[in-house]
This record gives sequence, C-alpha cells and structure tokens, in this order.
Amino acid sequence: MIRLHFTAADLRQITRAPAANALSETALSLRLRHAQAPRGAGRLHPDVEQWRHSLDAKGTARAGILAGLVAERDFVPDFLLQPTVHDFEDALDLAASTPTERLAMDLGIPETSGWNGGLANPGRCAHELAQGTPAARHALVSDARRHFEASIGPLWPRIRSDALTDRALRAEMLLRGGVDALLTTLGTTWRWQPPTLHLPSPSTYDIPLCGRGLLLVPSWFATGPLVMYRPEAATVLVYPMCRGAGPDHRPEALGALLGRTRAKVLALLRTPATTTTLADRAGVSLAAASQHAAVLRGAGLIDTVRTGTAVLHSLTSLGQSLLAGT
Repeated sequence: MIRLHFTAADLRQITRAPAANALSETALSLRLRHAQAPRGAGRLHPDVEQWRHSLDAKGTARAGILAGLVAERDFVPDFLLQPTVHDFEDALDLAASTPTERLAMDLGIPETSGWNGGLANPGRCAHELAQGTPAARHALVSDARRHFEASIGPLWPRIRSDALTDRALRAEMLLRGGVDALLTTLGTTWRWQPPTLHLPSPSTYDIPLCGRGLLLVPSWFATGPLVMYRPEAATVLVYPMCRGAGPDHRPEALGALLGRTRAKVLALLRTPATTTTLADRAGVSLAAASQHAAVLRGAGLIDTVRTGTAVLHSLTSLGQSLLAGT
C-alpha cells in the first residue's frame, strides 16, 4: 500500500497535466506489452486488450534498450516520465541528456536506490546507460522513437482525444464535488480517507507531499497507480485515464472509472428511484445502495431530495452526460 499524505497546502495545489504524455505512454505501453502476464491482465480495458493482440511478436525486440528499462513490474525509471513535457521529441531529448549521476540513481546502479527505487536485475544495456555512454544514449533515442512510431503513433490521436475526455470529466468532478469527489473517483480500488490517499501496491510507502502538491498525469496504458516523488517539486501520480467510448462500450468505460456496481447504479438512475427501489434494481443491500448513492452524489453525478419519509435519487446533467458519452 502506498499512502500519500496531504496537508491543506497540498489540497490547494492539485493540478492535472494538460495532455497525455507521449514519452511516459511509450514506456508504459512497452511495459504492458513486454510482460507475459501484466497485473490485472484479465481486467484490462477491452481497447487495451485489442491493442496488445494487434501487435506483432517482434515489437519488444525492436524496442531494444528501452525494453530492458521497463521489464520489471511497478517500476519505470524517472527519466522516462518527464511529466511536464508532453511533446515526444522534446521529452526524449531531455531523457537522453539526463546527467550520468541521475541516470545511475534512477536505475539503481550500482546497488543504489533513487527516490523511486531501481531495477532489481539490470541488464548490460541498463549498465551502459547508467554510465552515460554516448552509444547507450543514442540507442535510447532511436529505440524509443522506433517503438513510438510503430506501436503508439497510429493510436496517438485516440489517446489524445481520450485524455481530453478525462480532463473534462475530472474538471467537472472537482467543480461539482470538490477535491473529495476528484480523489474518490481516481481509481476503483483507491481509498481517499482524508487527509490520506491509499493506493494499492505490493510495496509499502508513506509519502508526505510536504506542501508541494500533487500533479496528476493520465495514462491510456497504466494498469494502476505510478508515483514519482520529486524532492523539490510536486509529487507525480500517474493514473489510468477514463477513456472515451461509444454507447456500446459505455458500461466498460464507466466501470473502469467508478467500479462495475457503482456504474450500474448510475445507469439505473436514468429513471429516478428511492434508495429501496435502487437496491432492488441493482440487487444490492439497502446499505450498499445508500453508500453508492452517497459517492455518486459527492461526485456531482446524482441529486438526492427528500420526499416524505423517503429520499429520491436522480441524475444530474453531469451524470446524464457521462452516461451518454458526451
């Protein structure tokens, strides 16, 4: 479990990247492609599964040195993220010009650990890059560019469009329900218990944000949270974006954002219902229906009004737009 600890200053400085990050998407896509059994593979978004199945078997080999840097679960070297630079070539130039001592720290070579860990089993190419050799730096640029052009480039317009959809949704969450609604709906298995955000992880870390805030970076290829601690800047949290979808894929898209049951509850409220009726429709307990309604209300997706001794839940315009995919 990773625990991000917020202060009041941190809550005032939650920002979101303005666009999808091409370099980090390149790294995360290769990690997802490289793994034989990526975490949560059975729960991957259908569009991601389709992308993986469309790739040829030689893709990892063509990625060269880059493949060895992202081969391990739950780790991506910091210099491959470049969270504030969204143009691919600019970010790649910055990554390739990272000072040698920082490359070594980010990779954990030799037997050192940077702020965000390091490779447990670095290969020859990783060692050469940690030494900052010109050949390794050149290979990083050419291999990353080749992987992006072959595997990500054709999908990039879709990724950019989905990032804009996610941006609009998060902005509405913040506008309608405040920071609580924003943090509550970032991930279905993430828990926001003020002032701490709990993220699922095989490792245990407590990370105080120290008043520098949090930068949210959406990812089309992320299967879970990825945290980048920066001692003199806002901590970076990469999260799976809510992808745009047509009506046929709307349940899956909402399920990735809200959880399957909560997405079902939201859809059932196309027709207003009391909590008891909602529980019957959804096939859940009265307490569960009440809890789901409370979260959806906090996110600004439904309204609740009292009618006599009961309460009536109905969709807000945001909830209607979310279900309609607009």
